Amino acid sequence: MSAVETGRVTTDIPARLDRLPWARWHWLVVIGLGTVWILDGLEVTIVGSMSAALKPEGPGLGLSNFDVGLAGAMYVAGACVGALFFGQLTDRFGRKKLFLLTLGVYTVATVLTAFSMSPWWYFGARFLTGAGIGGEYAAINSAIDELIPAKYRGRVDVAINGSFWIGAAGGALLTIPLLDPTVIDPAWGWRLAFGLGAILAVGILVVRRNVPESPRWLFIHGRQDEAEEIVRDIERRVREEDGLELTDVSDSITIRQRRSIGMGEIAHTVFTLYPKRTILCFSLFVGQAFLYNAFFFTYGDTLTTFLDVKQTGWFLAIFAASNFIGALSLSPLFDRIGRVKMIAGTYILSGVLLGATGMFLGSVTAVTLTLMGAIIFFFASAGASAAYLTASEVFPMETRAMCIAFFYAIGTAAGGISGPLLFGALIENAADSGDITKIAIGYFIGAALMIAGGIVEIFLGVRAEGQSLESIAQPLTAEDVDDTGRPGPGHSTPAPA
Repeated sequence: MSAVETGRVTTDIPARLDRLPWARWHWLVVIGLGTVWILDGLEVTIVGSMSAALKPEGPGLGLSNFDVGLAGAMYVAGACVGALFFGQLTDRFGRKKLFLLTLGVYTVATVLTAFSMSPWWYFGARFLTGAGIGGEYAAINSAIDELIPAKYRGRVDVAINGSFWIGAAGGALLTIPLLDPTVIDPAWGWRLAFGLGAILAVGILVVRRNVPESPRWLFIHGRQDEAEEIVRDIERRVREEDGLELTDVSDSITIRQRRSIGMGEIAHTVFTLYPKRTILCFSLFVGQAFLYNAFFFTYGDTLTTFLDVKQTGWFLAIFAASNFIGALSLSPLFDRIGRVKMIAGTYILSGVLLGATGMFLGSVTAVTLTLMGAIIFFFASAGASAAYLTASEVFPMETRAMCIAFFYAIGTAAGGISGPLLFGALIENAADSGDITKIAIGYFIGAALMIAGGIVEIFLGVRAEGQSLESIAQPLTAEDVDDTGRPGPGHSTPAPA
């Protein structure tokens, strides 16, 4: 495909989408697209809960503590690669094609995981599963933000990302009967757990087929008539199904339509036009990735290795429920109080609490560690969800999916791969002596990164609440952007940073 200009169009589609009241149609978007985070939560929790079942030879795969951490790292590495690979395809070929494709990749890879016959098969299947989920993050976050009205974008994005913990709680509870040898043969329990994830994915795929392509993506890529048809259909459904009156709009934007945007222009946009936002997103993603992947991937292993817990499902379910409740209850405040105050507050507070937990790690029990984790991640889950919200709304439309993918991959590689490997090694080293305090260094690193992310948000955060995506970051193809990609004389939005 060529990146050459195909024409100019003046459109009011962004204003029409943003002025829509919340309606049943928006729930279709939330259910069809947002449920992917439930799958991710299910996957991560099953791996954490199944660590004991995967260790024995015969019914399991003969994994060591380090292998458990390696499996987590392989999943995250796959997610990084998948985000970058599918992210650039999402910006080039459209949101819908990719959010169908990536869910298909996830489904196939999960089935392969269920049929693992050796550790290396299992590691490879975990990598492919992560690739599907990573691609989902890029395709889904960009599509959701482009379809949800500006007034609701913050709370919807944070709550949807927080739905990861519905899957986590479900996965934790699911492992209770599946790991009970009196209920299911240990050789089959962990395999059934992964197989059920694939069944859930097929159900989501059926719903997702009814979610349309992003009209914003369509009109920028020379498909104005399709975009108009989709928006008119949405407006008709809102009027007929919900009986809501729609106000006229006066705002419009003129776009130089192009079939695709080159990688060079995307890199120029991220690093040259928006360097402060680049630093901001990197800081937020590294902090939350290390915190979650280090703590949660190995949480079940910590309980069984040091705190004599035989069945981790109930502990993980409580921990997961707190995360989802935190994201859901705090999400409206990201639109009311604002992005900067809420992101900075949740990051710094959760970092301080995690550091304090590390200091008293030697005196914790399974109950008190779970209680502290529930309190910490009540706040951290909302902040971590807002990291995805930030990356998806502070860069131009043409680069949105790739920017989400880039920061997810870079931040997750820095915190998500190193975190599980570090914690896996720490647990392995501490297991011989049974001294849980030897893993405290991981808590301190996670705390420092979260606090640093919150401080960066204070100085570089973007006040995006209630603003249209086009006013937060003007499209590169807007008429008042010159040929270098820089805002021209008629540009009235805040200067890039």
